[in-house]
Amino acid sequence: MTEIGYFTAEIGLWSELHTYSGGLGVLAGDHVKSAADAGIPLVCMSLLYREGYGRQHLDAQGEQTESYAPIDPKDHLTDTGTSIQLELDGETLYAKIWKTNVVGVTGHSVPVYFLDTSHPNNTSSFIGLGARLYGGDDNTRIRQEFLLGVGGVRALQALGHDIKGMHLNEGHCTFAMLEMLRQGWSRSLLAERTLFTTHTPVPAGHDRFDWGLVREVIGDLLPEDAEELVRAAGDPEGGRRCSMSHLAVALSTAINAVSNLNAQVASTMFGDAHIAPITNGVHHITWTSPTMTALFDAQLPGWKEDPGQLGYAGSIPDDALLKARQTNRQILRELVRASTGVELESDRLTIGFARRFATYKRANLVFSDLERLKAIGGGRIQFVFSGKAHPKDEGGKQLIRDIFASAKEVQDDIPVAFIENYDMATGLAMTSGVDIWLNNPIRPLEASGTSGMKAAMNGVPNCSILDGWWPEGCEHGVNGWAIGQADDERDDQRDAENIYNVLENEVLPLWDEGPERWAKLMRASIATSARFTGTRMIADYLHFYDKFS
Repeated sequence: MTEIGYFTAEIGLWSELHTYSGGLGVLAGDHVKSAADAGIPLVCMSLLYREGYGRQHLDAQGEQTESYAPIDPKDHLTDTGTSIQLELDGETLYAKIWKTNVVGVTGHSVPVYFLDTSHPNNTSSFIGLGARLYGGDDNTRIRQEFLLGVGGVRALQALGHDIKGMHLNEGHCTFAMLEMLRQGWSRSLLAERTLFTTHTPVPAGHDRFDWGLVREVIGDLLPEDAEELVRAAGDPEGGRRCSMSHLAVALSTAINAVSNLNAQVASTMFGDAHIAPITNGVHHITWTSPTMTALFDAQLPGWKEDPGQLGYAGSIPDDALLKARQTNRQILRELVRASTGVELESDRLTIGFARRFATYKRANLVFSDLERLKAIGGGRIQFVFSGKAHPKDEGGKQLIRDIFASAKEVQDDIPVAFIENYDMATGLAMTSGVDIWLNNPIRPLEASGTSGMKAAMNGVPNCSILDGWWPEGCEHGVNGWAIGQADDERDDQRDAENIYNVLENEVLPLWDEGPERWAKLMRASIATSARFTGTRMIADYLHFYDKFS
């Protein structure tokens, strides 16, 4: 197989290298790790953000502020000694190239490169392009995407890589396609050798730039028929602005979404384009807690090399599984106490909710009727929340304030903790340490929802709206629970009522049956996760990668 360039605006490899904001970046990290496990000749290109995405701070009322701790790439990455130069705004933009190697279970290595504008020859404005992930206005964002796409292609070539295929993780990377056209690929060859992955089912989530700004930045790199291409790809604005995703779709023949349901939604967004469903998967070694890793090593030998072995979780004995479960629950209680001061109780059902605080995810839905919630769960349940709102998302920040306010009202009956500055390490502690994983987005706006897969892998059953991956994984009452039916029309009251009903009538009665009954649910959850690993995801992507050869 020839080398494949994987382009992504953000990537989450480990917590301290905070060049990711949420699921999109962590998924990119899992993709690279899974490709390394499978021995695929992938090379990854991203940007280095010297200030990252921002550290979250919460006061007693849940008011979010952010600070930006500088990233010193020398602490995480290796300097390749190579730089590139790009003409931009009548000047020269310089970018250093940093590298880390992701090594798979078989020893195969996938290089991950980061373009860094903190270069001594750059102007202050050019240095600022590499400051923050998703920071600044359109003028900044489009120039970041120019660096990622055009600069990314040239950087790989400068490093000696001869890529014969490209995989673009969302529309931020679209300019890479235009650079390959400039370098001599025909449109038919470009379409044959490019895979475009779309995640976002919300029109507002796709980057759009005024055509004048696009021409100002990329000049004659823009095809003369670009507006027509965007219109023909089904842009709901009719090509009024340059939709990066629609331009990518127009130039691709291979396009995929990240769950079966997400593919159905995307098919309504991109005209007549065929959208293939490749449901996301999570890197099993990264997202299995140390306690569960030791359990699987003992009970499911070979699971690291073949995570399909998780499908045989039914053979794990109760005592070993429950011992591991209690250890993970204790680790989370200690983390909550140290980070929030909230004392969780060992005998209560712990409900976890952690993800990016976008409004469609409805983080405060479970607090819609506090009296009903206290009647159901007073003295019996407790909550752990975590997640960041985008610095400019006032609606997301309001959700956090709402949770803090509700927590104070129910604190005598139901402990509620909120761990600030959600990152990969917190995510692992939560997805392995809670008892059920709650997810209640507005269907069908959840593209995939990989945190639920991580919970399942650690024996934590999901309790979720039938959105994202969960319609494919849910066996109601066997490995978790569906919240309501597959209803696409938004109705917060209906969905909140469904949460209360499933907690009162199904989750808590099963919890009360005791640990042996819960262990059966956990084993089913682990077995389900075997179908949602990065290994399976990469095998699905191979059907596309093989065509690049």
